Amino acid sequence: MFESILSSATSSSFTVNEFLIAEVVAVVLGLIIGVAYMVACKNDGYSKNFIVGLSILPTVVAAVILFIGSDVARAFSMAGALTLVRFRSTPGNAKDISVVFLSMATGLGCGLGYIGYAAIFAVIAVILLIILSLSTFAKKSSNKKQLRVTIPENLNYTNVFSDIFEKYTDSNKLTRVKTTNMGTMYELSYEIAIRDEAEEKKFIDEIRTRNGNLNIVLGMLPVANTDTLNS
Repeated sequence: MFESILSSATSSSFTVNEFLIAEVVAVVLGLIIGVAYMVACKNDGYSKNFIVGLSILPTVVAAVILFIGSDVARAFSMAGALTLVRFRSTPGNAKDISVVFLSMATGLGCGLGYIGYAAIFAVIAVILLIILSLSTFAKKSSNKKQLRVTIPENLNYTNVFSDIFEKYTDSNKLTRVKTTNMGTMYELSYEIAIRDEAEEKKFIDEIRTRNGNLNIVLGMLPVANTDTLNS
């Protein structure tokens, strides 16, 4: 099981049975990787085209390795052919790139005939992928919120709420200043982390006392990009 199924590791020849076994195992492992990726990304969403490509990648890599064998000339020819291929899909995140390498490594193991090792590697990797993706591992826990406050033009917006922020927040950052109401008022946008959620009403009350009871909006930061403010 843990030895190569190929009759000769130093030859580019292989039998039909060896080819079929390597390809069938590569297909099965590719489908497992594809399903595992869908499970891991069920909350974030995924592209069908990416899943299809991910699933067939081990099969393609296994076939390439079998066809090349130990022939150096074939290897260089294949490398030259691959340089002509241009990938037009949008760049993925680090997890997507890692899963692509997982599929390639699985196909490489199958192509070399080490189907036992390839299967064990793929199973361990997909289990790890699912556990880390669905758990809270490395997830940033944050109570940061977006605060928008309208103030009259006679107030200096630079430090107008500094004492209130120091009292009720762990962190605060002025992210945008916008004039409104024909330039007679300012709309200030902050990114804040409230120290105690129970004190949120007192926090807002002190701000509206300071800004003359003008508009105050407190909400969650946009999910897609915490540096982007809602309009």
